[in-house]
Amino acid sequence: MRNVAIVGDGGHGKVIRELISARSDTRLAAVLDDKFSTFDAGRELYTGPSEAISEVRRLIPDVMFVIAIGNNSVRKQLAERLELYKEDFITLIHPSAIISKSAVIGEGTVIMAGAIIQADVRIGAHCIINTGAIAEHDNQIGDFVHLSPRATLSGGIAVQEGAHVGTGASVIPQITIGSWSIVGAGSAVIRSIPDGVTAVGTPARVISSIQT
Repeated sequence: MRNVAIVGDGGHGKVIRELISARSDTRLAAVLDDKFSTFDAGRELYTGPSEAISEVRRLIPDVMFVIAIGNNSVRKQLAERLELYKEDFITLIHPSAIISKSAVIGEGTVIMAGAIIQADVRIGAHCIINTGAIAEHDNQIGDFVHLSPRATLSGGIAVQEGAHVGTGASVIPQITIGSWSIVGAGSAVIRSIPDGVTAVGTPARVISSIQT
């Protein structure tokens, strides 16, 4: 049984808690969030601020971590600030997800209930593949990407670092979604999207740049 500590205790954290409980090989051992002012070594669940990572590692044998933050940029900031090694992060896949044996999935990534990952898909680190999302064959998905519920990527798509594909959006084959761009919910992407923009509609059109 693998002990897991999650960093983040908001809505996304609730879903990851249930993902952990749905698996037979993981147990929730700690929840770290800066809403906790002090570290509490409870009987079954440790809680505390994110800076309590050293205490968690000392008290819980072989603990692994996952960042339970839905915002892509905040998730990246935390991954850098926590100063953990790649090997310290667990990849969590819901038992009901369908994952090709040829898919490669990075550390810290979570794949939610009903998601489908097809042949030769490459998914980076600390991604969220949300409920019922589909990544068809040969997709290349960068670090810190979020595919929202029911988002559908057809074959041969590149989704670059930090991009967010909204709920129910669909993307035709051989498209690139630029880094840190947002595709709005329900959009149909038929042309590549540049870096750092918001695109919405059917077909999706760029409506604004994202300030960084």
